[in-house]
Amino acid sequence: MASEPRFVKDVSSILAKQGAISEGEALAMQEAFDRSSQEAFDQFLLDEGFVDEDDLLKALSDYYQVPSFSVGDYFFNTRLLRMFPKSFLLRNAVIPVERDENMFIMVAAHPNDETLPAKIGEHVSYDIRFRVGIYGDICNAVKEFYDKATTQEPLDIDMSAKRRLQQDAKKAQKGLVDIEDLIDKE
Repeated sequence: MASEPRFVKDVSSILAKQGAISEGEALAMQEAFDRSSQEAFDQFLLDEGFVDEDDLLKALSDYYQVPSFSVGDYFFNTRLLRMFPKSFLLRNAVIPVERDENMFIMVAAHPNDETLPAKIGEHVSYDIRFRVGIYGDICNAVKEFYDKATTQEPLDIDMSAKRRLQQDAKKAQKGLVDIEDLIDKE
């Protein structure tokens, strides 16, 4: 997402007021990240250890005037996530958290994006309420949910490949095919 003109200045000032960084650090960050995206700035603050997640979420909540939400260790509802395509969630840096009657709570990296309610409304018809979250954490949570687990065995992922291997093994046992040919085929 493009840089918000006042984002770096305002958030670094909020962090300084909170005591998370010094005034000097805030000014240096404002100069260094003047034209950077919010995502790059957030990631820099966390990666370099200037602030911890709680301080950043508190500053983002103050900046956007919505409650914050840490998605890092949250166990997301499968039904809610499946209401949205992975590409939609990543492109908009949003993730659904809760549905309560006719209200739907979404965590967004940019909860002030005026186009978000209409975009979300293409997938669900609830009254949308936003929480602010950290861009990288939101995208990581979406990817973790939608991507295949790294602990899955390749045979469990592709059933047709599993059947082919079983058939080849039976042929090799019956002597219908040379085992070396099967190994070369892989």
